[in-house]
Amino acid sequence: MDSQSRKHTLSAAGVLVAMGIIYGDIGTSPIYTLRFVVGSRLVSEELILGGLSLVFWTLTIITTIKYVYMALSADNKGEGGIFALYALVRRYKAGWVIFPAILGCCTLIADGFMTPAMSVTSAVEGIKTLMPEISDQTIITIVIIILVALFIFQQFGSSVVGKTFGPVMMVWFVFIGAIGAYHLSFNLAVLKAINPSYGVSLLIKYPGGFWILGAIFLCTTGAEAMYSDLGHCGKSNIRLGWGFVKLCLLLSYFGQGAWLLSTYEGKELGDTIPFFSMMPDWLLIFGVIIATMATVIASQALISGTFTLVNEAMKLKLWPATRVRYPSQMKGQIYIPAINWILMFGCILVVIFFKKSDDMQAAYGLAITVNMLMTSALLVYYFATVKKSTIRSSVLALVFFSIEGAFLISNLSKFSHGGWFSGSIALAFFLMMFILLRARELRDRHTEFVDLKHYVPMIQDLQADASIPREATNLVYMAVADSKRYIDSNIIYSIFKKRPKKADVYWFVHVDTVDSPYSSKYSVDTIVPKKCFFVRIKLGFKADHRVNLLFAKILHDMAENAEIDLVSHYDSLRKHSMPADFKFVMLHSLASVDSEISTFDNVIIQGYRFIKKHSLSTEEMYGLELANVEVETVPIMVGPAAKVRIKREKEELEREKELKYHGHIN
Repeated sequence: MDSQSRKHTLSAAGVLVAMGIIYGDIGTSPIYTLRFVVGSRLVSEELILGGLSLVFWTLTIITTIKYVYMALSADNKGEGGIFALYALVRRYKAGWVIFPAILGCCTLIADGFMTPAMSVTSAVEGIKTLMPEISDQTIITIVIIILVALFIFQQFGSSVVGKTFGPVMMVWFVFIGAIGAYHLSFNLAVLKAINPSYGVSLLIKYPGGFWILGAIFLCTTGAEAMYSDLGHCGKSNIRLGWGFVKLCLLLSYFGQGAWLLSTYEGKELGDTIPFFSMMPDWLLIFGVIIATMATVIASQALISGTFTLVNEAMKLKLWPATRVRYPSQMKGQIYIPAINWILMFGCILVVIFFKKSDDMQAAYGLAITVNMLMTSALLVYYFATVKKSTIRSSVLALVFFSIEGAFLISNLSKFSHGGWFSGSIALAFFLMMFILLRARELRDRHTEFVDLKHYVPMIQDLQADASIPREATNLVYMAVADSKRYIDSNIIYSIFKKRPKKADVYWFVHVDTVDSPYSSKYSVDTIVPKKCFFVRIKLGFKADHRVNLLFAKILHDMAENAEIDLVSHYDSLRKHSMPADFKFVMLHSLASVDSEISTFDNVIIQGYRFIKKHSLSTEEMYGLELANVEVETVPIMVGPAAKVRIKREKEELEREKELKYHGHIN
């Protein structure tokens, strides 16, 4: 049994790891959820019991049934998340499934701007309960310092500190569960809120009750992490861990409800934070410290999850090429500098702009509601097509579209109060991904392929032509074509027409991103023995796409099988056993100026050029040695050729005839 399998096996260690990675966001929601449910309203039995009822059933239906049971069952060879689910269903050729995938990705990233700021601020604000005289500016400064330290830390990797995440979160859940149980013991009557009629009554009869759903939804933010991080922990560990976590969360919520009814019934909360205020004074300092640690861990997990999500999007060619680093040997541990600093400045901007967690919650939740709806759409399609379960998919659609649709409508009321912030971020990322998707479709639609067998004799003649200088011993082209039969016309154009490129060996390499998460396979087709090869590399959407290293490994395997000679072909170097030289030719497609295209497609092309200009080049993304890379721009027609009209002037033609008649023109 390998280490990955052992990690996914049900065990105490596996559950502890899940505590540190998965439950941070949803585990810190008791700090603020009931506080925002009450808001500026008078504390009443109807409000508290109704709110607790809605929290209980939201955690049961959305978190437990949808994510812990149904979503974890829709795994892609042990991996989860919006792109893993997309990879499962895209094989059924339903073109629309790409849009829920990219919209879900964008809203998750937008949530990454809000969660660290919201979580850390709500925890640090607990200091006010201990020191009422502390200023808001001091709170903001402390929050920003914590966030800056958190993001700076990302480049060093979290494998070492990560080992402490599980135990810290275990202490956190025991702590909030114990405090909640203590206050619940004084008013067990609040347990009747488990009856869903209290929640329904709040929504229907309480003035403005429906809009309270926007605050109720905060109790389940973070549920998506259970599915996204499936590959890190395994479904058995997640499911068992959730049983314990849910119990602690409910004890905290119901304990807060009991405390609110006994302390504030008939009154307004004002600036009181129930989560901290119900702690005894001697325990408060510990409560603030452990809460801050828990929110930092929650933020760390979300940042790492964002890196993973963007990395998957890049491999699916749905995100601009961005530099990726591997700060530790831990499997799946990645660091994306550009995303890290964008998130950091975004979080700081949120803290400075909104200042208080009360105001941040107006922008919090809207984006993640859309994400949950997108996951539901893909899950419905998954159970209908992959599992052939019409009944299950119909029930899933009816229940979750209704509930999450209600949450979305309620959260839309936050739009003008701050929801526009996360909505704008998600929209900007969606437009970027849509441009990349549409541009790739345009390129694929208009990229021409030619039958390679017609050009084999020309390749052999070119290799034997002594009048043409050798371009390189080994010439490598990255091909769009995925088989040896047909090859990109651009490659043929580059070899024979632009400037004849003679080489002893030609390589056509195609990199394919497949649905299996960690797949890493290759195949080699021999076009001309020892002279021309087609290599197809199949990599999963979570595998490392280090093409330079992978290609070197393939060459080593082929040399061992005597298929190729890796010793230099130059006599002066061969006698010293110097390795053969390689040159990569990267062909960049450029829409031809002769194309006649629509205004919409022209906007897409211009947007694509702008994105490519500010992103990592393909050769850098593949890790190629830039000293051995030549970049060529090849025009392609992305529409019908522009029609032009021109005619020779009649007077000029008659004059030429007259001059010729008189002998002035031979």
